[in-house]
Amino acid sequence: MTGTRRLLVLSGGHPYEAEPFADLLASFEGWTVTHLNHPEAEIAVAEGAADAADAILFYDMPGYSFGDGRAATRPPSFTYRRAITDYFARGGGAVAMHHAIAGWAEWPEWAEMLGGRFLYDAGEAHGEQHLDSGYRHEVRYDAIVLDPAHPATAGLPPRFPLCDELYLAPIWGATKPLLRADHAFVRENFYSASQAVTGRMFSNDGWDHRPESDLIAWERPVGTGRLIYLQPGDGPAAYADPNLRRFLANALAHVAAS
Repeated sequence: MTGTRRLLVLSGGHPYEAEPFADLLASFEGWTVTHLNHPEAEIAVAEGAADAADAILFYDMPGYSFGDGRAATRPPSFTYRRAITDYFARGGGAVAMHHAIAGWAEWPEWAEMLGGRFLYDAGEAHGEQHLDSGYRHEVRYDAIVLDPAHPATAGLPPRFPLCDELYLAPIWGATKPLLRADHAFVRENFYSASQAVTGRMFSNDGWDHRPESDLIAWERPVGTGRLIYLQPGDGPAAYADPNLRRFLANALAHVAAS
């Protein structure tokens, strides 16, 4: 694709450091970036903000409000759901990053688009019942490239070190696996998200979560377009990592070529 491409970035619903994230967005060459935060982002997309986008970067976790030891949820508006569905139906491409896999708990189709779901409470995902998901901050691990011929992994070393948050959550839709973490995805290495919401931030007491996949990046078709999910991306160290920046730049260019 020639000329400047248009990137729509959606954020909000989960805290992040704005200035380092803005530096990451500025590193994407050849893109004009429109960055929208929730709740305004939901309204803007419903009113057509995605219509002219060549790619969308989802770095949002909308549909939640946290307080009094619980996570209250709500679905997106009908017009937002239709706008996102229509975007992919006409061949639009997207990258969903990190906590986006937890977004819109009351819109199951969103989890189906991503091929996975992070749950703050026990519930259903892809037709199965699951415990609340797990998290662990500042995990040091190696990311391992699974498909060196894929456009998103072009120029990456076969494995590279990261220090970032990992999730223990169900994954079912990794049509094209791209990266895995050299880390054991078992309950002993994670904390319960539900217990964190109640104020016990680093606890897995009585939480008998099953082992999960070690995949941390994959591609899958959505509508007539495609979506790449990338689990790394919790904070400034990840934003600045040259290998993650390369992966994201490659992935955005790839999905925009749908």
